[in-house]
Amino acid sequence: MSDLSHHATTDITSHPDVAEMRERYARLLSGRQATALDGLVLLAGMYTAISPWVVHFRLTSPELAVNNLIIGLVLTVIGLGLTRSPERMYRLSWTCAVIGVWMIISPWVVTAGHHPTAGLIWNNVWIGAVTLALGLAATRLAMATEAPPASST
Repeated sequence: MSDLSHHATTDITSHPDVAEMRERYARLLSGRQATALDGLVLLAGMYTAISPWVVHFRLTSPELAVNNLIIGLVLTVIGLGLTRSPERMYRLSWTCAVIGVWMIISPWVVTAGHHPTAGLIWNNVWIGAVTLALGLAATRLAMATEAPPASST
């Protein structure tokens, strides 16, 4: 049997790019824009989760209520992740944009065969538009902090 114990003692501090990675994430976290985006994603997720009770469609469209609850919890977890561990989560911020698109089309996809009400449609379209905008802004912010590619001169 081979001895693999030397792999357990290796950590990230000996990585040659650790200084660059720390600087890049320090730039990302130093701006108030990142903090505002994290909080807004968290709030959008929380509202999405409770929206079936706020807009009163949990009984008329239970499948969309479950959709909003699950998507809202996912967004809340993403918002918490962005707040608690942004250096790991900012590369996944594009998922908020995808969730935003889903929220916009979900009243017609999830309630197939039923006619969604205007309030239900407007609720999900607004949530989707806000989430899409937040996802695109967070993705742009994450891309702006990426290190430029090394030139081969």
